[in-house]
Amino acid sequence: MHHSSEPAILYFGTPVVLISTVNEDGSANLAPMSSVFWLGWRAVLGLSAFSKTTENMRRTGQCVLNLPSVNLVGAVRTTGSDPVSAWKTQAGYRTVRDKFGLAGLTPTAAETVAPPLVQECPVQLEAVVEAVHGLAEDNEVQRGRLVSIEVRIQRVHLEESILLAGYPNRVDPAKWRPLIMSFQQFYGLGPQVHESELAAIPEALYRSSDVDRARLVTSYATQNQPIPTQ
Repeated sequence: MHHSSEPAILYFGTPVVLISTVNEDGSANLAPMSSVFWLGWRAVLGLSAFSKTTENMRRTGQCVLNLPSVNLVGAVRTTGSDPVSAWKTQAGYRTVRDKFGLAGLTPTAAETVAPPLVQECPVQLEAVVEAVHGLAEDNEVQRGRLVSIEVRIQRVHLEESILLAGYPNRVDPAKWRPLIMSFQQFYGLGPQVHESELAAIPEALYRSSDVDRARLVTSYATQNQPIPTQ
């Protein structure tokens, strides 16, 4: 039997992402989030309009989406904002500049953007901001507090251990074990429950022109120039 219900959140399960960005002073910021989905080489991120990550992405137009496996379940509740907002203070956050050091993670240079990769994450996606949209604009209480940020992927780095044997451009879903957030709790994926008809469709048919566009982007580290947006 179903019941009418009013849960405070509707987090039915999405991957955890560690977003790395660059602060004004050039230091790296790292923030966990789980409101994300992908279509092709695009991703849409749901974030607080007041977070340091959002501020950095608006200013620089760059980020790296690092996807941890279940082996990296350790999390820290910190923020790059100073001072800490009243809500985050109530939720137990504190300001930390060296988030990589606190989490025991290793920053490594990206190829096309300034923010660093998280070396320990099996998936690292270098991305640029394409659009920022306000959420809940129809609600006076929530207006201006939430944003959805569309990003375009420019480089994909995959740990060899999660690749499909013989296919350097395909992830083996039987090997990839992402960390999942479901109603504020961490979970992993279980075994496959049934074969999907979608799996019979060649992945190459989903390939978008963003892949070709990404190939044209020069190395940020070697050129030290603004990343092309066109």
